[in-house]
Amino acid sequence: MSRTTEEQMMTDASASHDNAPKRVLRDEDAPGVVAIAVVATNGVIGDGHDQPFKFPEDWARFKRVTLGHPLIMGRRTHDAMGLLTGRTNIVVSRTPQAVTWPDQAPEGSHGIAVSSIEEALAVASGLDQRIYVIGGGQIYKAAWDWLTDLDITAVHEPADGSVTFPEISAQDWSQTSSEPHGEFDFVHYARISAPRPLPPATGDAVADH
Repeated sequence: MSRTTEEQMMTDASASHDNAPKRVLRDEDAPGVVAIAVVATNGVIGDGHDQPFKFPEDWARFKRVTLGHPLIMGRRTHDAMGLLTGRTNIVVSRTPQAVTWPDQAPEGSHGIAVSSIEEALAVASGLDQRIYVIGGGQIYKAAWDWLTDLDITAVHEPADGSVTFPEISAQDWSQTSSEPHGEFDFVHYARISAPRPLPPATGDAVADH
């Protein structure tokens, strides 16, 4: 999704914000590695190029909770969403030198390309104590053992697509909240056992863009 699309989603969401159900507040700046995703009832999150669902309220919340925190994503997610404003965008790619950046970066955004999820986590943990993993499917799976929380927009219908979110096992994850919002719920899960320790932080990272 482009920056323009994100801004339009924010505008659409603000029009209905006053009538929107109020969220149960959590400490959204607490330390942790959080996977955030929109997931259909059949587990689908996309088709490899785009998401099947775009809810203005969800996108507004996505920007609010992730703003100022480092984001870890795969190259296809980066290509679809662009360089997101006010966040450090860490792109995992087998060929990091081939990751492209806009000629003019959005305000407060930075881009860093790395070759592995371990390197991405090391860079991110050197920037902030709260890290968001935003997709796609292979990146969620690669980061799974390090995740402390799942921030799921659970859509009430199935979707077409080949990319799925990893199975959320009740043995590993405890649902701590669920907030209904019409066509979807905001659902939070916390890991029951301790996650895998993060790789050593690399300190101040140098942005590629």
